[in-house]
Amino acid sequence: MSGFFDTKIEFLKGVGPQRAALINKELNIFTFGELLQHYPFRYEDRTKFFKIRELHSDMESVQVIAKIRKVELVGMGNKKRLVAQVADETGEMEMTWFKGIAWVQKNITPSAAYVFLGKPAQFGRKWSIAHPEMEPLTTANETRNNFQPIYSTTEKLKARFLDSRGISKIMEQLVQVCFPHIQETMSNEILEQYQLIGKKEAIRQIHFPTKPDLLQRARKRLKFEEFFYLQLRLLMLKVARVEKYRGQILNNTELLTEFYTNHIPFELTNAQKRVIRESYGDLKSGKQMNRLIQGDVGSGKTMVAFICALIAISSGAQACLMAPTEILATQHYSGLKEFADMMGLKIDLLTGSTKKAARRIIHEELLSGELKILIGTHALLEDIVQFQNLALAIVDEQHRFGVAQRAKLWAKNEQFIPHVLVMTATPIPRTLAMTLYGDLDVSVIDEMPAGRKPIQTVHRYDKDRLKVFGFINEEVKKGRQVYIVYPLIEESEKMDLKNVMDGYESISRAFPNYPISIVNGSMKADAKEYEMQRFVKGETKIMVATTVIEVGVNVPNASVMIIENAERFGLSQLHQLRGRVGRGAEQSYCILMSKYELSKDSRVRLETMVRTNDGFEIADVDLRLRGPGDLMGTQQSGITDLLIADLSKDAAILTLARDAAQQLLANDAELTQPENLPMLRQIKQQKKTAVNWSRIS
Repeated sequence: MSGFFDTKIEFLKGVGPQRAALINKELNIFTFGELLQHYPFRYEDRTKFFKIRELHSDMESVQVIAKIRKVELVGMGNKKRLVAQVADETGEMEMTWFKGIAWVQKNITPSAAYVFLGKPAQFGRKWSIAHPEMEPLTTANETRNNFQPIYSTTEKLKARFLDSRGISKIMEQLVQVCFPHIQETMSNEILEQYQLIGKKEAIRQIHFPTKPDLLQRARKRLKFEEFFYLQLRLLMLKVARVEKYRGQILNNTELLTEFYTNHIPFELTNAQKRVIRESYGDLKSGKQMNRLIQGDVGSGKTMVAFICALIAISSGAQACLMAPTEILATQHYSGLKEFADMMGLKIDLLTGSTKKAARRIIHEELLSGELKILIGTHALLEDIVQFQNLALAIVDEQHRFGVAQRAKLWAKNEQFIPHVLVMTATPIPRTLAMTLYGDLDVSVIDEMPAGRKPIQTVHRYDKDRLKVFGFINEEVKKGRQVYIVYPLIEESEKMDLKNVMDGYESISRAFPNYPISIVNGSMKADAKEYEMQRFVKGETKIMVATTVIEVGVNVPNASVMIIENAERFGLSQLHQLRGRVGRGAEQSYCILMSKYELSKDSRVRLETMVRTNDGFEIADVDLRLRGPGDLMGTQQSGITDLLIADLSKDAAILTLARDAAQQLLANDAELTQPENLPMLRQIKQQKKTAVNWSRIS
């Protein structure tokens, strides 16, 4: 929608410059096209009329046809109200106004019949509606067959008569003016295959539906279109990338066979084997791999990444693994060094604290090709770090790296862009993964290695605290370690600090003989690191922390995670925190502490945590509760700002739209066939706001 649809809304009859300025500010709507896409969020059924005798208090909104018997002013000063006694053949009721009294008095005709609309309330035995909408009864409104659209608005707009009704009046003008200019954006083939109504009819029905089934069809059409173009754009980027970037062919599996035969410490799960097959398919294809591996904490993503690195090294190349923090990089290094040493492969670690002399050796061995695997933090991105032949870049916890930073990695090989394997322990519902990572191939490790005991999760109230302390004592006596985590209350750092310090003091009093670590957001990085390391080494038995405890830090001996004020955390955050324990062979526990009074959503979150350890099930519940924008954090808002579709409810339509986009590109990758040109135009016109995390060029 361009050209005509770029017209500023002040030029629409009934808007004008002042109202336009207010709508610009309050709703962020500036043009005809944007206003046309300000869709109603619900509809009032105006097809039904109720008799006064049929009213009951559960009704949200009712329409009543009644004659005015008497109108009078009641009360004095600011208690003054206007009351109209009205009746139909079944009974009497009152209509009451506390504001705008003069206007109602001027416009109301005693003994005339009106249609009144509003929420009924009962006082004694009499029914009343406060501030009803009203219009004189006509043959048109007595027999009308419509659903009144309800638009989102704001207090400031309502003050200027732009409540839902006012916006609806403007929309009537707008739809009328725009109707001749609305063009079909999809091919007849797609409309027929997916049984979609035309764009013009969809726009008319979404704003002013004439029948329930037509409203449903309008919604389906507009949701499908929104998802379709989002997917089409992402898939076209993917096609372009696959065409543009050749990948080094990595098809030698000698080291892999040796590892499988002599060194692998445990049997791989079927899910790991499947993901290795998918990745190997990419590595040997000659196309550049861009794959995301999703899997819960402890599902064995790092082992999959190491096996892919072995394929690269067998094929005469090098691999690197980049982690977001020094602690994580060091942990990956110590975990993988054991395997690399068995295989006689040179591996090293590069972080901000690597000494100058050690750096020089790393740089030399990278260039000579002697160093096969380099693990590190952002330090890997420095220009001075040059490889002989970097063929595989593994990135851990992808959302910590910006596009620009990753682009530096690609510059490390002049001939071929390195293959990319991204690992994340944040389970993302499939609908969201398809949208956020539309141009990445997604692999899922949805199975835990044998021998892992599921973490036992329980919910306890503040009154149970002494029992919980007793349990901590038992576990520490067995030689285990314990995390106690406090939430960050964003509004106030002082409050956060006070909560943690109070917690630290009460834990110190409860356990005077145990060494305790404390980590919070206001500590300097090296102090945090020192405290974390004391806990990692087992010098302290209890770690009291805010949520700054590092994603992925591995302390196999920590078997208890206590989350204070658990109701204040989001589901995915609770799940991530729980994943800090359960890394050793011992049974681990997660105790969710909360106050007794909980909101409905908080209760659902805590019940879900107790019920399941499955990250994907948890992510689906989280998406339903919080919606997609919150789930991914603000940086993702560009992708999840959907106008009408809803990722948490419309998974079925998203899947259809993605299939349609894939099918279309399979037959016409450039969209150059005549019937596909409108879709190509639409793609080019769409705003370039969608953030694309996974775009790497």
